Amino acid sequence: MTQAATDPRRARRARRNVAVLVAAQAILGAQMPMIFIIGGLAGGMLSPNPCLATLPISVIVFGSMTTAPWLSPLMQARGRRFGFTLGALAGAAGALVAAAGLWSGSFVVLLLGSYLTGIYMSAQGFYRFAAADAASDAFRPRAISYVMAGGLIAAILGPQLNKLVQDAAVVPFLGTYIGVAVLNLVGVLLFFGLDLPDGRKGGIPEAGGRSRGQLLRDPTIAVAILCAMVSYALMNLVMTSAPLAVVGCGFTTGNASDVVSAHVLAMYLPSFFTGSLIARFGAQRIVASGLVLLAAAGVIGLSGVALSQFFGTLILLGLGWNFGFIGATAMLTAAHAPSERGTVQGMNDFLVFGLVTLGSLASGGLMNCAGGTAQEGWVNVNLAMLPLLTLAGASLLWLRYRAKPATSAR
Repeated sequence: MTQAATDPRRARRARRNVAVLVAAQAILGAQMPMIFIIGGLAGGMLSPNPCLATLPISVIVFGSMTTAPWLSPLMQARGRRFGFTLGALAGAAGALVAAAGLWSGSFVVLLLGSYLTGIYMSAQGFYRFAAADAASDAFRPRAISYVMAGGLIAAILGPQLNKLVQDAAVVPFLGTYIGVAVLNLVGVLLFFGLDLPDGRKGGIPEAGGRSRGQLLRDPTIAVAILCAMVSYALMNLVMTSAPLAVVGCGFTTGNASDVVSAHVLAMYLPSFFTGSLIARFGAQRIVASGLVLLAAAGVIGLSGVALSQFFGTLILLGLGWNFGFIGATAMLTAAHAPSERGTVQGMNDFLVFGLVTLGSLASGGLMNCAGGTAQEGWVNVNLAMLPLLTLAGASLLWLRYRAKPATSAR
């Protein structure tokens, strides 16, 4: 069969998969803002210490981090559909366990449910990689970008669904967790529409293939993972502290919600064209632009605490995350063989969410414990961006200039 005959079929297959994954990101992904909205409030209701109120959110991220290393190889061996179905079922189980924790007044059971939700969060993180599996080299950056854009719908849909269900039961927030369980059980049907390469055909790591250490010594893989870690962790660090800073500096909770809404729009709206920018200018340049935007967000954050400055910081933070994280994902998918994807992608998300977990835990300490006032805490949060941005920027420059001698030699 000729290449001309197979290409149209491959293109249709890729578009179909992207459509399914966008729907999954939008519908199933809506559970994450639902849980993030009420997770800290539910934790505050049950935790023995007010300082532990946000622990359910940190446990979700920790669950995602510890799931990625085994879920990615499992999907390579059993297929993406199997892994995504497992993730949705874990999300349903986590919501029901958390609901049981609320019903019984047990903080420990709530944390157990949060960990299971982390398994869903890990599976959701692989949607972007699945979009690339059957896509051509030219379509791959756009496929990743479109799937990430589905997060915009989830960010709008989730809070609206939460308003409908959070007060549906006598126990506060119980309705949200029941609603999340139903969302997972219905949404799992979407994955029957996927037509992805079977992980068992050419997907199992070949004998003599690169070990994890060898993969991490690949310059492109190492720099892509580092830039993804920094982009995601810094976004989480600043975003988590922003509502506390806005309210602490004399503004209302409504102002804080508006700032976060602007941030979420800035995170996902660019996804409609980020893939095209990567295809035109290259992933490394887009990642570099993302790091510059993150640095600009920090500069505005350090310049003052007017409401307009909070908006500027959070909007640039969202744009920087979008370019940095999607660009790093595109770099990574182009840097390894298909037989290595289970190892590489699992390792990537383990490291990314490991740093995000640390950022989540550090955010509250920097904001509330490292300064005497909300303004001083906000300064500490923004200053904390500098070392990681410097490290990521230096790694990109090193990768760029390392490649120049090889190019000149040709």
